Amino acid sequence: MTARLGPVAALMALAACDPQEIADKTVRRAAESVVMPVVSRSLAAGPAQSATYCILDAASGAELQSLARDVGVEAGTLTEQTIRAIAARPVAQGCFAAAGLPPVRV
Repeated sequence: MTARLGPVAALMALAACDPQEIADKTVRRAAESVVMPVVSRSLAAGPAQSATYCILDAASGAELQSLARDVGVEAGTLTEQTIRAIAARPVAQGCFAAAGLPPVRV
């Protein structure tokens, strides 16, 4: 009897997955892979990762999707401009300060 519960539990767990949540996480990871190299040009690895999270948290859904489109290629001028604009927002600046990061220059 308990041998049959394993597959049932697995199916129930899969059914609980929200497709939109999975899509959002995928877009965020793709955007992170674009933002991180840009931020890494001016910060060491640890602070760059923290700054990247701050930028991603301050970005809108549309901005995350726009950034994610550059996955697999070097960020262009428009992408860098988008990252710079997001990093300049008060929300991002507050996150940088809370994380003890120096001013982020993109």
